[in-house]
Amino acid sequence: MPVESGSSAAARQAKQKRKSHSLSIRRTNSTEQDRPGLQRDLLEGQETKLPPSLRTNLLDLFGQIEREFENLYLENIELRREIESLNDRLAADGQTVEGADLAKGALKTKASHSTSQLSQKLKTTYKASTSKIVSSFKATTSRAVCQLVKEYVGHRDGIWDLSVARTQPVVLGTASADHTAMLWSIETGKCLLKYLGHQGSVNSIKFHPTEQMALTASGDQTAHIWRYLVQLPTPQPVADTVQTPCEDDLDFSDKDDADGEAEGPNDCPSVRVPTTTLRSHQGVVIAADWLVGGKQVVTASWDRAANLYDVETSELVHSLTGHDQELTHCCTHPNQRLVVTSSRDTTFRLWDFRDPSIHSVNVFQGHTDTVTSAVFTVGDNVVSGSDDRTVKVWDLKNMRSPIAAIRTDSAVNRISVSVNQKIIALPHDNRQVRLFDMSGVRLARLPRSNRQGHRRMVCCSAWCEDNTACNLFTCGFDRQAIGWNINIPALLQEK
Repeated sequence: MPVESGSSAAARQAKQKRKSHSLSIRRTNSTEQDRPGLQRDLLEGQETKLPPSLRTNLLDLFGQIEREFENLYLENIELRREIESLNDRLAADGQTVEGADLAKGALKTKASHSTSQLSQKLKTTYKASTSKIVSSFKATTSRAVCQLVKEYVGHRDGIWDLSVARTQPVVLGTASADHTAMLWSIETGKCLLKYLGHQGSVNSIKFHPTEQMALTASGDQTAHIWRYLVQLPTPQPVADTVQTPCEDDLDFSDKDDADGEAEGPNDCPSVRVPTTTLRSHQGVVIAADWLVGGKQVVTASWDRAANLYDVETSELVHSLTGHDQELTHCCTHPNQRLVVTSSRDTTFRLWDFRDPSIHSVNVFQGHTDTVTSAVFTVGDNVVSGSDDRTVKVWDLKNMRSPIAAIRTDSAVNRISVSVNQKIIALPHDNRQVRLFDMSGVRLARLPRSNRQGHRRMVCCSAWCEDNTACNLFTCGFDRQAIGWNINIPALLQEK
């Protein structure tokens, strides 16, 4: 039996590849009458051990599959066109565009029927999802109003965290990557005190519930407790500011006005030595908080552990281990000895210290990405935020599944919940801050433009219930904190 040389075999394979390629191109544009001939040509050009009858059956089946895919492809093209047309019409506030009847078009068969059904579903979904918002904004008296009241500028790097003092005098505290923490007058925006005791980024700041003490966590692997004594300056008369509806999209711009080299306040008094230094962690201390009563504190670290300390003795009481990756946040319950820790392992854990003899832990896996924060409400709820762009509300009595879920378009950072109004403030990576109620209904979005608002990632939010001028504070990596006056009418919250 003759044997082909290597060159002739290679030439034959190349010829077969060209032939197969040309057949596949021709088949796309061929009519169904040409398919049997093409199939026979394909059979003749390929070597196989299959019986001819089986090969014919297989090719018939492949031909049917190909025709189905061609039909689906054509339907997909037409559906995309119809969806684009429908979106254009819906974007025009529901106005009908002349000559854009979806029943008319080139597609007269099954694709036309599917398109009309899909269009109707899109219309129904659009109307249902916007009905609450439209009805809420019909009356101007029920519209949420967000007013930028004060900007707190002085840090030389991004601000990670902020908090409001719970005792008199009520001051604003900020923690920055510039290795400092600052205390501010809420009314005047003036720096009252600067803490310089840390050797690394200050990642968190919390105030003692009854005394003039602050707790800060740092990248230098320590947490510091330090006392402060400040005197509030005389408030200056504030010029009337135009109130801005929260939902207005003002002139958005990427212009970084805040990148001007803002010099820190030179006349601000400083504290350099802490009252207590808490050491036990082997990594960055990312957050810290006071337990109810203020006699113990909890810290969260990148060493995958949270530590419980006694404030008076500085001794380590408990080391809370179990997370598989770095911790991102910790929070304590305002009225009970409960701690919640969040982590990059996509979980958050609830630690119960109400019984002094034992402490229990529950693990919750409600997110698909890093849990950036989990906080308690005054009631029996926990609210968790994540890099998976969701926020979930949980009931402490039954935490098998969330009672509300909020989906957003950007990663969520350190959230906060208003005690009085029960409003969740969500700071985002995309420079936005959105407000939701506990049932997951969006109430407002803080205005942002090239003239006001944050120009970098918003890292944290904090509510202040006792201040009538500023009741919400936000901070970000644009080196500034902002005080807002949020007015959410009761009518809008009910909706």
